[in-house]
Amino acid sequence: MAATGAPTRAAEARRAGALADLVAALRTLAFLDRRRVAAYALIVLAGYLPMMAKVFLEATGSAGSDFLAFWGAGRIVAAGTPALVYDIATEQAAQAASGTGQLVVFVNPPPYLFLVAPLGYLSYPAAWIAWALAGWAAWFAVARKVLPDAWPAILAFPAAYLAASHAQNGFVTGALLIGAVLALRRSPVLSGVLFGALVIKPHLALLVPFWLAAGRQWTAFAAAAASATLLCLLSLLVFSADTWAAYPESFKASATLMAQEPGPFFLRMCTLFAALRYHFDPTVALVGQGLLSLGTAAVACLFWKRAQDEMAAGAMLLAATALASPYLFSYDLAFLALPVFWLAGEARRTGWRPWEKSALVALWLAPLATRAVALPLEINLMPLAAAALVWMIWRRAKPVRAG
Repeated sequence: MAATGAPTRAAEARRAGALADLVAALRTLAFLDRRRVAAYALIVLAGYLPMMAKVFLEATGSAGSDFLAFWGAGRIVAAGTPALVYDIATEQAAQAASGTGQLVVFVNPPPYLFLVAPLGYLSYPAAWIAWALAGWAAWFAVARKVLPDAWPAILAFPAAYLAASHAQNGFVTGALLIGAVLALRRSPVLSGVLFGALVIKPHLALLVPFWLAAGRQWTAFAAAAASATLLCLLSLLVFSADTWAAYPESFKASATLMAQEPGPFFLRMCTLFAALRYHFDPTVALVGQGLLSLGTAAVACLFWKRAQDEMAAGAMLLAATALASPYLFSYDLAFLALPVFWLAGEARRTGWRPWEKSALVALWLAPLATRAVALPLEINLMPLAAAALVWMIWRRAKPVRAG
């Protein structure tokens, strides 16, 4: 028995030692230096190429894509009838030229037509490619300023892949949010103009007015109000009052989507509302999301007292936005590049804390990882990742105690 027991105890000791080594490695992730981060990011980028090719073939085949709504609206505007972008029969006729056999209703407000109008002069496949590549390039040009030497990891940010593969507007809104935060210190007017441009997707600016007021950023606040108003007036002049009068018709499509029975649609959303709605009734979902939105608004506003500068406060704003908005999809999350890489920059500057590097890697992967497991697990875990990001930013603003 002794002869048998000794090897067993030795094996158990080796396993325990290996586990301890693994925990120690994950605690610091010391091997993951800048050179390896860049190399791994480039490998991920290479992996996106066949994935994007597959998505493109599906988008231009019978599966279709969300991009149909933008391209179809562009065709209607190009035809000189912008007021009909919210008419379903006209949308269906315009999108039929794609050959996909699919219909995606256009629900964005009239100022968004300035972006999609040029698409109507391109074929559907050419417009899809141009939209995805131009969006990725524009977003990257802004986002890389957060941490310039980490550009491969920023370019390969999984939320960017999701924005590109859906050919959605996550790059546009992401560039506006990140650009507005980056501009706040040197040009509050420009910052406000960029924030105001989010009138094209206002639920992503839910916290912005409260955050600007809490930080006493009155110049940016006024510029944002003026920017949003001017964009609405310009769209009124260019696309006519009839287009604005027709816009409420799009609310019916949105209401129909939100009123449907729990299913894949809610699993593809990455909000607490959707997570609760999949398992509970609408009242529970609305109350839960309402409380979370109020809580994150308070955190974002109170953080101004802890933040060392506008960049830190902005990192909290964008992290909190991922929790506060009740209507959010994974392709919207390109704006999280700022809080994620702000944390990385702060850790480089002041030193990495235990588990922080591993947590940041997980958060970098979170938009794509949570989307991938949402359907199999029947829950989207992105709100938990966003909450962890908020907590890490809050904790980063607190000085580390000696010892």
